[in-house]
Amino acid sequence: MKALVYHGPGQKAWEDVPDAAIQEPTDVVVRVDTTTICGTDLHILHGDVAAVTDGRILGHEAVGTVTEVGDAVKGFAVGDRVLVPAITKCGRCEYCQRGMPSHCQTVGGIGWIFGHLIDGTQAESVRVPYADTSLYTVPGDVTNEQAIFLADSLPTGYEVGVLAGQVRPGDTVAVVGAGAVGLSAILTTGLWGASKVIAIDTNKFRLDKALEFGATDAVEAGASTVADVIALTDGLGVDVSIEAVGYPETLLTTASLVRPGGTIANIGVHGVPVELPMQEMWIQNVTLTMGLVDTVSIPTLLKMVASGRIPAEKMGTHTFTFDQMDDAYDVFKNAASNSALKVVITPA
Repeated sequence: MKALVYHGPGQKAWEDVPDAAIQEPTDVVVRVDTTTICGTDLHILHGDVAAVTDGRILGHEAVGTVTEVGDAVKGFAVGDRVLVPAITKCGRCEYCQRGMPSHCQTVGGIGWIFGHLIDGTQAESVRVPYADTSLYTVPGDVTNEQAIFLADSLPTGYEVGVLAGQVRPGDTVAVVGAGAVGLSAILTTGLWGASKVIAIDTNKFRLDKALEFGATDAVEAGASTVADVIALTDGLGVDVSIEAVGYPETLLTTASLVRPGGTIANIGVHGVPVELPMQEMWIQNVTLTMGLVDTVSIPTLLKMVASGRIPAEKMGTHTFTFDQMDDAYDVFKNAASNSALKVVITPA
């Protein structure tokens, strides 16, 4: 089969590899019908994730069709259309039992294993461990293009942003960074009744998309960002401030927007240390949250997508085929200049 293989920082190739195959009785093999690219894939290609070694197939999101089933698998059969999420879980270890499969002990202490610790989903087929507790059946009224964004982006924005930030009815919310994950947070704040959602970004296309996705206000990032947001919140600051970029300066901006008693929810993947002004923050009674997505919200989000409450398909702005994988990466890597949010990649 063909797959996108990592060969060290800055090096990848769409090449022939051995077919995905059952290795454990709890495995299934899924033919990949739709996949996408995540910002984490770009971090890997930059050499930021040392655990990813030469020869690893990249990708951790897919919608596909089950083609082989291990002897111990009870919940899925050949022919089932399934969502392969970014997080794999055994369902039995302490962290899975606590609802934190992002730290599943059975699969290595981190639930994100596809394209990281095992071969991933940017391939014609993928082996899925612990299928019964990790896969989700895709409802008939949800398309592949809608479902693919529930593998990572939407649950991340919802769980690590909206839920961790404890957004409540009437709250004011700021989202710093209107890329795919920031927009996912914006798209799902409405589920908890936020009264004002302020999108902040340097890119006008993304700000326009943020308004389309449910933001009430858009603020172009710059010298007056903090003053503009404070003015939009009656001089108080926001109840929940969500960081969705992953740079020191954007986290500092996010922290400066929250009012006393509010919450700073960090979604961004940070690659370097961040120095926070704790001498100023401690007295403000603010809460700072962070974390890796657990994807436990997928059943809820699937229902919201099926009902039309969440238009997940809006996340996809560009479509490519497998043999255009390099083009897909080029567009996604330069998302701002290409007016791109997420790419949709299919066999043909």
